[in-house]
Amino acid sequence: MSSATSTKIAAASVVDASTLARIAQEGYGPGAWHGADLKAALEDVTPELAYWRPKPGRHNIAEIAVHHAYTARSVRERLTGKAAEPFVLKGEDWFDLANESTLAWSEILELVTTQQRKLDTAIADLGNGRAQPAEDVKPFDVVLGITCHAVYHAGQIQLIKRLRAK
Repeated sequence: MSSATSTKIAAASVVDASTLARIAQEGYGPGAWHGADLKAALEDVTPELAYWRPKPGRHNIAEIAVHHAYTARSVRERLTGKAAEPFVLKGEDWFDLANESTLAWSEILELVTTQQRKLDTAIADLGNGRAQPAEDVKPFDVVLGITCHAVYHAGQIQLIKRLRAK
């Protein structure tokens, strides 16, 4: 590969990484034009509200937040091609959180923030060549996916808040 080709590929990665970072911010924060992003949706949630269920068998805000953190961690693995550290809870994807005895609300908020920061770092690492996704992973697709995931769950959280207020 010529140095001109390498330079073009590197430049394209930087542009792609900045676009990917911007897309990720639209879902998590800070501030989205469409309404509450995930970070904003979680900001005013109290511990009492976090563990409240709209109905038996429905997810609460705490479970939605931990689910998103788990998913962000999974996307990071796909983007970097490297296994992430063990998750804070045993299991996969959805975790039953009836109250703070399993995981305190403050710990959940920190978990979401940490996983999002690590995802942001992985996106930046793609741009500067420190990370390489697996061959079958299209970074745009997975970053767009986690962004849609964040927006979807932000909407669920906003709905749960309104249901609780009634």
